[in-house]
Amino acid sequence: MSSVEKQDELAAERRYVSDLYAHLDAEKAEAAARLEEESGRTEGARLWERDARTAHWSRRLSQLRAAENGLCFGRMDRVDGIRSYIGRVGLFDDEVDEPLLTDWRAPGAQPFYCATEAAPGGIVRRRHFRTRGRLLLGFHEDVLVSADGSETVGADSAIISSLSAPRGESMRDIVATIQAEQDEIIRLDRPGVLVIEGGPGTGKTAVALHRVAFLLYHHRERLSRRGVLVIGPNAGFLRYIGSVLPSLGETDVVLAAPGELYPGVTATAEDGAEQAKIKGDASMVDVLRRAVADRQEIPREPIEIELSDVAVHVDAPLAEQARERARSVGLPHNPARRVFREHLGALLVRQAVCRIGEGWLNTDGSADLYDELAADVRAELRSHPGFHDAVERLWPALTPQRLLAELFSSHDRLAAAAGGGACLAALYRSADEAWTIPDAPLLDEAAELLGEDLVEEHRQANQKKQDAQDYAVGVLQILDSHDDHDDESLRASDVIDAASLAGRQEEGDHRELAERAAADRNWTYGHLVVDEAQELSPMAWRVLMRRCPSRSATIVGDLAQRHSSAAAGDWSAVLSHYVGDRWAYRGLSINYRTPIEVMAVAANVLRAFAPGLKPPDSVRHGDKPWRRRVEADALTDALRDAVEQEAKADGRSIAVIAAPQTLATVAVPEDAVALTPAAAKGLEFDVVIVLAPDEILRDGEHGGADLYVALTRATRRLGILHTAVPPACLAGGDDRWAEVSATGRAIPLSPTGK
Repeated sequence: MSSVEKQDELAAERRYVSDLYAHLDAEKAEAAARLEEESGRTEGARLWERDARTAHWSRRLSQLRAAENGLCFGRMDRVDGIRSYIGRVGLFDDEVDEPLLTDWRAPGAQPFYCATEAAPGGIVRRRHFRTRGRLLLGFHEDVLVSADGSETVGADSAIISSLSAPRGESMRDIVATIQAEQDEIIRLDRPGVLVIEGGPGTGKTAVALHRVAFLLYHHRERLSRRGVLVIGPNAGFLRYIGSVLPSLGETDVVLAAPGELYPGVTATAEDGAEQAKIKGDASMVDVLRRAVADRQEIPREPIEIELSDVAVHVDAPLAEQARERARSVGLPHNPARRVFREHLGALLVRQAVCRIGEGWLNTDGSADLYDELAADVRAELRSHPGFHDAVERLWPALTPQRLLAELFSSHDRLAAAAGGGACLAALYRSADEAWTIPDAPLLDEAAELLGEDLVEEHRQANQKKQDAQDYAVGVLQILDSHDDHDDESLRASDVIDAASLAGRQEEGDHRELAERAAADRNWTYGHLVVDEAQELSPMAWRVLMRRCPSRSATIVGDLAQRHSSAAAGDWSAVLSHYVGDRWAYRGLSINYRTPIEVMAVAANVLRAFAPGLKPPDSVRHGDKPWRRRVEADALTDALRDAVEQEAKADGRSIAVIAAPQTLATVAVPEDAVALTPAAAKGLEFDVVIVLAPDEILRDGEHGGADLYVALTRATRRLGILHTAVPPACLAGGDDRWAEVSATGRAIPLSPTGK
């Protein structure tokens, strides 16, 4: 195609895209009008019907608004002459009864991603649009079948150019450049659990998020009622991916980090390897059960309660009898507390009456007298501080936070909870310490064991409802008394009854689904997405599976990047307890992000610590990585110089990745973001500078995985600053390293890297 022909084509495509935006604006206006109409409707429809229509138009309006940026990504021409435009949402022209734009999730759009030169599948030509806002800047064209009908060989450079673009603060969705390997996974429409494993840069996170959008598109009624829970490794990662699903028109999604698995708690502190391993092990379920049971106590010495006529005593046999009765009902701790209190009270009533009436209760009429005395004692106990103190001491009302805080701050309670098993002394800490990430699943498990005593809550709710209804009766009486009416006139009470009037005063829950779900520990989701899943402990998996009883999940990870000492070593160990062998596995083998030159360095590290694992194959070139050795006291100066040099290129994002102890000793320039390997997981940057790789490797068996993670965050260039002889996995191979000028008293490397 000549330059003149291409300009003409570009002008035509711009007109078409402009028309699409005009249609989009019209649909947004229509959706907004319908939403306003339904929201204001008060008659002629049942409440649930109005709410359903309001939710429909609200969702549609959100989808249309999200499609604003990059509405149309391209076009495909078929052998039969049919031309289709592919975009974020579907747009239809009712006047001519044909689609103007095909939603990328629709079956009709699949050839746009799957057609290749070897298997064009009836597609002659495919165009990838490059846009900014509403402006079509240009396009790249793949000719899959030549003019004479033969196959043609052409490099599909759209994804390469897209991934070579500078990185921003948030993840770009990849709907315009999804490749066949990724598209097959995205469109895998099967129930149950799907595991997606892929090395760095294979796009597994983007594939998982787009799979969610695909499932929501095809199973809207089932999934949108319960929403989707997306778990990512840390808050930085969640911010990074946070715009992807909304940009695809999906808002019924809750994003959370492992430290947020218990509502109301946001834990970011890390535990040591030993503590994390203990807390993450499935045996902690039994530990917590014993910890709860330990709070259902028997007094060592009798507890005296002085009543008006007699003193009663809560001794060990009495408390034991009440405890066994409460445990026998099978309720969690807090609801069973009511049973304990009632049975203990009944035993004390019997004890008090027997002491008061000793010697004369066997006379005629003693049954009536017994009942009268019992009623008096029962009433006195009900309000007696001593009785309530005894119940609180022997069977306290517990929150998950109180249970764990008092467990971890007591050597005696830890020993009791261990039950003769593994020593829990390593978990000891002061009661006021901040929650750590491994604590969040324990808090949730504790909530399961403790339960909630809802009797009083329900009583208060019913009383509030009754008070409102009584008030409404009074209002209607006042209105009726002030009406000037004859026998044929309508009274206020003829139009509405007291219950309906009271109901209109109740405040509905108008929060978005995602907001309601995030605040409700008992909320169950329609689908679960877990990213960096190789890091989750068995206790974390228990929480997640409770959140998704349907076992509909997309699990994403890379065992080669596993750092956590509490995590399982293979997917079967994670899933067999919950779904047996009823799960599917898909692997991603192409690295679209990490340059070939950088991946060659990272592959050496992988071979050193995990020789059985194969790195993904990179498909794009970048700059040669560089490495520089400096004196320890010159590290900050060398880092400043390196960042300044890299920052000269406009639009480049720069990350400095190092072990926590290294970051604590250097000043990282403002032009770069400082991260530990754990915090860098799932993120990507144009330039990555790794400091003191030998310090990263000090983290025992997982140091190699951390260094592998750090090296593979770069999309353009990798630099390494070290103060010691480079580790063996980074030494040698000088042909792979760029020549760099010495700064900050650099120490030149010998040909062997030493």
